[in-house]
Amino acid sequence: MLDCVVKGGQVVTPQAVGEMDVGIQGEKIVAVGWAGTLSEQATRVIDASGKIVIPGGIEPHAHIGIPVPSAWSGQPDIMTQPPQDASRAAAFGGVTTIVDFAGDLSFAEVEDATPKSIMSVVEERRSVFRTHAYTDYTFHYILAGAVAPETIGEIGEAIQEGIASFKIFTTFHPIRVPYGHLWTIFAEVAKHGGIMAVHAEEDEVVRYMTEKLKREGRDQGYNLHLVHNNISEDLAFRHIIRLAQHTEAGIYFVHTTAKEGVAAIAEARNAGQPVYGEALHNYLQFTCEDYKKPGGTAVHTYPAIKFADDRDALIAGLMDGRLATTATDEYTTHKGPKLWGDTIETVCGGHNGIETRMPVAFTKFVAERNMSLQRFVDITSANAAKLLGLYPRKGAIQPGSDADLVLIDPDMNKTLTMDDLHADSDYSIWEGFTCQGYPVLTMLRGKVIVDRGQLVGSATDGQWLKRRVSGDIISRPVV
Repeated sequence: MLDCVVKGGQVVTPQAVGEMDVGIQGEKIVAVGWAGTLSEQATRVIDASGKIVIPGGIEPHAHIGIPVPSAWSGQPDIMTQPPQDASRAAAFGGVTTIVDFAGDLSFAEVEDATPKSIMSVVEERRSVFRTHAYTDYTFHYILAGAVAPETIGEIGEAIQEGIASFKIFTTFHPIRVPYGHLWTIFAEVAKHGGIMAVHAEEDEVVRYMTEKLKREGRDQGYNLHLVHNNISEDLAFRHIIRLAQHTEAGIYFVHTTAKEGVAAIAEARNAGQPVYGEALHNYLQFTCEDYKKPGGTAVHTYPAIKFADDRDALIAGLMDGRLATTATDEYTTHKGPKLWGDTIETVCGGHNGIETRMPVAFTKFVAERNMSLQRFVDITSANAAKLLGLYPRKGAIQPGSDADLVLIDPDMNKTLTMDDLHADSDYSIWEGFTCQGYPVLTMLRGKVIVDRGQLVGSATDGQWLKRRVSGDIISRPVV
């Protein structure tokens, strides 16, 4: 007798899409069969008729419960929303796994010559999420500034302990990592089978354009795209790709923003390098023209939203496979701190987005562009799972995988309002956006946590996940 069968939905598996039943025992999927073959064998039956059944979404890029720089917020002690609120919003949006960060992203100068060990920092971060998460969670590890040799020496142990990915920045003093240090970091991560998550901008271009616009009196926040610009992305992506080639490192470019970034990734992949790109869902909708509207910098996430042809290149890259994943760069505050800064140096990054990515992506790709359902699963779940070392436990509907399932009603048209959203925030850049198709049920490891607009899960449901990247992902461009 099975614990649960989800019956009669249009199920998206790695092998096929069709009307099927999904059998669940405990926390795992144990059977997938044609419609009607499993429903008589279950304690509980969930009727998914007329719904699309996909793996739970994976949010590969989130900043939850961390300090917001006072230069952005105008006041001290502002934090992005905590895990309980962010994971609740994620669950309503069809997300069952969040990849957040451990490590310092405070932009504070560090004077301590004896850094904490990687695993002690990870444990501190786990304690923030433990018993406060409706979804499962895991962390990239941030390596910031001139990384100490002792810390680099701990990378191999951290990878063995389930920290599969390491994040670096090529701009933003003091967290920018110099290229010499990157050379060693890339080599060490590659040696032990990890993958690099890279925020790539050319620091000299960013700093020059910042000073230039300030000197010319053009440092208004709506000119952010002139600072964090196309040529900066082009140069930085290509420098990172060349360094990765020398060190044989796998690269995951977070928040690709420009057509030049898409092109650089494609060229590297065509040459056989394991290089992958991520696009944020607000970059698929807005352009730098939106910055000029009243309160327009609410749509901003660093580096910067650019032009219409950049937006179109990101959409095309996700459609044809040059880009691998969608994400949010989740960084939710309230409207006051978000809109306090109005210059190129003070605009607050991030937006209230972890709940909206899945329905917005379904609308923009499946409903509007006829993307296949398997490709939709790729860009919202499966590819992130593969790249970041969670597959096939996560990101697939098949026997042995966690029973993380989302039911999408393709006939539900919902024009988003704040009343529809569940984050700890008082604004949304998606207010007024009409979704064509919407998640109506979310299941985490066999337990329904959201059902038709009702939260039925618990903040103690989430678990921390160890990760290990498959060797093929970091040896050639697989997804």
